[in-house]
Amino acid sequence: MARKIIVVTAAYGHDRIRTLGGQSAVLPLVAASGADGVEIRRELFGPDELSRLATLAGEIERLGLLACYSAPEPLFDPDGKLNARLPALLQEACTLNALWLKLSLGHFGDSAALEPLRAILAQSGTALVIENDQTACGQLAPMRRFQAAVQGLNLPVTLTFDMGNWLWVDESPEEAASLLAPTVSYIHVKAAQPHADRWHAVPPDDAPRWRALLNQLPADAPRGIEFPLEGQDLTAVTRHYVTLLREE
Repeated sequence: MARKIIVVTAAYGHDRIRTLGGQSAVLPLVAASGADGVEIRRELFGPDELSRLATLAGEIERLGLLACYSAPEPLFDPDGKLNARLPALLQEACTLNALWLKLSLGHFGDSAALEPLRAILAQSGTALVIENDQTACGQLAPMRRFQAAVQGLNLPVTLTFDMGNWLWVDESPEEAASLLAPTVSYIHVKAAQPHADRWHAVPPDDAPRWRALLNQLPADAPRGIEFPLEGQDLTAVTRHYVTLLREE
């Protein structure tokens, strides 16, 4: 079975999404590229779009796409407690018919903080994946502690492995892959290059490092395109990378 390729709407840029009229405007483009699904980003919604999640879900389904949902919120608040908005975010993902809700880790303390999560997830029925972000909370040490705690409690939570984000937090993507791969269920694909005094996400075209890194990760994990998709013919550009990542 061919691996699934997901296009993250943010890959087209916030300004382009706004100019086109919202994330629903890029759905036909994503479908025409041959991608399997789309990652909807909560931070890209306009003021009234959250109230139209069911309509958006219908548009995604009519185009034959799978949906994933990402919210720019942590699983754990600064006080170490579960984000009180988690049930509401899971409900939004459910309304969207999303395969999963993706969050960052946040300030994870210990296994005790995870105890309420089992009941919340059981009631929701929506899968939860946790991503390494570009903050100290997304470094390898806290991600490993979280991985071990989830496994120890046998919780149905897996990881999103963002290939480029490790560089933002001065970590080795290769080391992270070697340690986290067994619980990775989704891969955010992007290469990164230094730009001024920070890193800049770029396509993984001719970067052997990033192709080798993909080989360290589960072959059956869906791959999300999160690097910039730019050009006059966005369908053709998207199709190029969908094909590349499906075959790589």
